Amino acid sequence: MTKALEGIRVLDMTHVQSGPSATQLLAWLGADVIKLEAPTGDITRKQLRDLPGVDSLYFTMLNSNKRSITLNTKTERGKDILTELIRRSDVMVENFGPGAIDRMGFTWDRIREINPRIVYASIKGFGEGPYTDFKAYEVVAQAMGGSMATTGFADGPPLATGAQIGDSGTGIHAVAGILAALFQRESTGRGQRVNVAMQHAVLNLCRVKLRDQQRLAHGPLAEYPNDDFGDEVPRSGNASGGGQPGWAVRCAPGGPNDYVYVIVQPVGWKPISALIGRPELADDPDWATPEARLPKLTKMFQLIEEWTATLPKWQVLEQLNAHNIPCGPILSTQEIIEDASLAANEIVVEVEHPERGSYVTVGNPLKLSDSPADITTSPLLGEHNEEIYVGELGLGDEELRLLKSSGVI
Repeated sequence: MTKALEGIRVLDMTHVQSGPSATQLLAWLGADVIKLEAPTGDITRKQLRDLPGVDSLYFTMLNSNKRSITLNTKTERGKDILTELIRRSDVMVENFGPGAIDRMGFTWDRIREINPRIVYASIKGFGEGPYTDFKAYEVVAQAMGGSMATTGFADGPPLATGAQIGDSGTGIHAVAGILAALFQRESTGRGQRVNVAMQHAVLNLCRVKLRDQQRLAHGPLAEYPNDDFGDEVPRSGNASGGGQPGWAVRCAPGGPNDYVYVIVQPVGWKPISALIGRPELADDPDWATPEARLPKLTKMFQLIEEWTATLPKWQVLEQLNAHNIPCGPILSTQEIIEDASLAANEIVVEVEHPERGSYVTVGNPLKLSDSPADITTSPLLGEHNEEIYVGELGLGDEELRLLKSSGVI
């Protein structure tokens, strides 16, 4: 079966996480992704290693389904080869510091001169302005995109989220831009520039907090559990952030992830009242309506937790779902890796690596009926040098040896 992006070649000049997460998704969709690395390799091959001398899980889990070549783009011959790679590619993606590719001699004008049909995507930390040259990392993007200021509890410090919304979140935004540019190329015949900033992507994911910032002008936000409101959206703990109040309530036996997240819809209050052993609250005018419960959200979830704390989370989940009450258990990372349904959906998959053996990684979350994704292992450093340089670019075996001995590859 053909893949959605079959026939599309991606020149992947990315490293660490934001760029590789984007190009990996393109590879899962069927693109031929050629990961171009310096002869020393992507830095994450050696970061956070759990096995000596073997590519780290950090690298393998962001670079599956790709081919790897090495190239020293600071050499003249390296620049010549890069030019040919650009000429043969549909998409080029990079996430170096601002201006790095330009300083190599490959400005956007030069790149589209080489290949007018190429889609050239760049991931940066920030847009044009006072932050342009700031160094961007995952949590820096969270800090400057609105996430940290609104994450945590009111009496505590701002917190980072465990979801990599700065890096992988930006990578997904980049993929959307790349696919749109490829689609537009079908009608225009021209490639184009795609720019995505990590700060901007995080902000896009935090839009409901900007919604609430503007709502504050008309008074306190009743659905928030906070007692005091100033001029800014406060940190609101585990509040749902939507029209229906929610909270994480503790379950037995009280471990760090023995919690269930419960949302109380108007229709759900009567069955919840019965489950917690307080059926009279269903008709009590002080509790019966959402408007009556809003000022007492802390007390409401305290009553629910008095019930949930006596039961394991899976039993709580079963009883709540029996009454169609929105809820979900807090799944630990171990529980996720061992979850049979996630494995059945091929979102948690096991892959064989030639050096580390079997490992678990995340599969393609995009399920296309006519383009199934087969997750393969990440490439070894320079694994496809001969295949691409000799087999596809037409270099001779002797030149390949010379390129290696002279440090070009």
